[in-house]
Amino acid sequence: MLDSQLVEAARDFNRFYTNFLGVLNRAYLNTPFTLTDARVLFEVGSHEGISPVTLSRDLQLDPAYLSRMLKRFRNEGLIETRPDPADGRGQLAFVTDKGRAAFQELGRRSNAQIEARFNELASDQPQRIVAAMRTIRSMLDPASTAPPAIIRAHRPGDIGWIVQSQAKAYTEEYGWDMRFEGLIAEVAGRFLANFDPATEHCWIAERGGLNIGSILVTNGGDGVAKLRLLHVDKSARGLGLGKTLVDECVRFSRDKGYRQISLWTNDILHAARGIYVRAGFRLVSEEKHRMFGPELNGQTWVLDL
Repeated sequence: MLDSQLVEAARDFNRFYTNFLGVLNRAYLNTPFTLTDARVLFEVGSHEGISPVTLSRDLQLDPAYLSRMLKRFRNEGLIETRPDPADGRGQLAFVTDKGRAAFQELGRRSNAQIEARFNELASDQPQRIVAAMRTIRSMLDPASTAPPAIIRAHRPGDIGWIVQSQAKAYTEEYGWDMRFEGLIAEVAGRFLANFDPATEHCWIAERGGLNIGSILVTNGGDGVAKLRLLHVDKSARGLGLGKTLVDECVRFSRDKGYRQISLWTNDILHAARGIYVRAGFRLVSEEKHRMFGPELNGQTWVLDL
């Protein structure tokens, strides 16, 4: 039997969050609408025609209650109904210009409400909150689709994220000590201090506004590009992002006229080594070390361009 304290904790969070969003207020977001009004108006505005049957099913609303609401929206000039071309007896609801302006204003106010609360938090806390939300949704609604990942150039704050995320990940997964964090900070600091966009680049993998991967190319001199700090967050593994990031490095290095790409890794990082092998890198040297605590086997790999 489920621990009753877990159930009560979930109920307590629900009470907190409904109050946080103000969803119990009669005037939702200081507008004439209730939360249910806003949900229906948003759904109608987000579709190019939607049937009351679909609205009732998707929003789990009583059909008679929904019918009265749609009638009120028609009387207020927020929506209009037209015959359903696929069903001569059915109707589809569309927002009017007035209705579109209303649901766009609701969206703007909702965004402003969340932004104001997030601005009160420490710099990394909004990302942690959103990550927790995604975890909750993925567990309670496994069929939900995560937004696609994008690959972009680094922005202010991203290099600090690389240091923090990789230090935490390798400490937790492999037991490496703080000397590894020192090495990452040194590499990242040199990249920022000497960054030359003509010969160097940083790629960030992002999904739903959260950073989930990274890689750098730096100028090693003598026509050699250095691949540095490849990492994919454990929440995004299996999506092929590691391969995508390495492919970006190879393409960039070829375009910039490098003759070779060099990288240093450890043989315990099996997934990364597999990506390097498939990309055509070859192992040229290896040596035992204890740079980060446990005994490791460091390896140097190169790809001739």
